[in-house]
Amino acid sequence: MAKLSAQEIIDSLKEMTLLEIKEVVDLMKEEFGVDPSAVAVAAPVAGGASAGADEGPSEVNIVLTNAGTNKINVIKLIKEVTGLGLGESKAIADNGGVIKEKVPTAEAEEIKAQFVEAGAEVELQ
Repeated sequence: MAKLSAQEIIDSLKEMTLLEIKEVVDLMKEEFGVDPSAVAVAAPVAGGASAGADEGPSEVNIVLTNAGTNKINVIKLIKEVTGLGLGESKAIADNGGVIKEKVPTAEAEEIKAQFVEAGAEVELQ
């Protein structure tokens, strides 16, 4: 099997659904014993620390940690925010994970408030 370049891997990820990408991440965890999402989150923090410790990130990821007891409303909200289909939205509600990536902090706070109001637990990373 030919070795893929980093750009070829990125291009193939662009064609995948969020659920398919989550499966790839899970397989990477199993195969290499490393959580690639932890590495991806840690790298920008270390590099951006010198830019201004007071400011915080200008863009964050919205991560669902718990859908709560009103899961149907959370699924609807995931669909609304992401534009994903019902099945993919349900998978995020069931398993948790990234709802939306690289969202401006102010917008992320608004979206987080909507999820909290729906009974879900959400983190901004």
